[in-house]
Amino acid sequence: MGLILETPRLILRNWRDDDRDLFREINRDPKVMEFFPFRRSAEEADGLMQRARAMIEETGLGLYALELKQDAEPIGFCGLSKAGLFPVLPKETMEIGWRLATRFWGNGYITEAAGALVQFGFKAKGLSEIVAFAVEANRRSTAVMERIGMHRDADGDFDHPRVPDSHPHLKRHVLYRISRPD
Repeated sequence: MGLILETPRLILRNWRDDDRDLFREINRDPKVMEFFPFRRSAEEADGLMQRARAMIEETGLGLYALELKQDAEPIGFCGLSKAGLFPVLPKETMEIGWRLATRFWGNGYITEAAGALVQFGFKAKGLSEIVAFAVEANRRSTAVMERIGMHRDADGDFDHPRVPDSHPHLKRHVLYRISRPD
């Protein structure tokens, strides 16, 4: 499975081998990974990219590569996948998530891609709800959540079970939701 969908400025597609440098870059960049407890080595990033590619091929869902239409340059990722946080969230909970190389920040690319993916999730994939979550201080991500129509569910805020106790400032996550009727 190659092309997933297009927006006015972007192509969302599966990963290719020539995307490896970009994928490594965004997973080791301290600014991109500011709200994560670790950076990934080249080998770890390669493994994650391969798993993302396989998931898209198997299910049609996953972390899609974002490519600029104007020059076919990969810039990051945005995708839909199972949240994998049971029992914090029900097993079938679908999450939207993203990362973008810093040189592309501030252009609305993630808002454009995420908005299109929410519609894709509801219309093409028949999802009834999509969630997103982030460290409370991650205002860039929560602003995107709000711009794409998601609403904060303060009762659903949680301490992320995969964030180690050595990073207490990254444990608390805010939860946002959007449902098909929204």
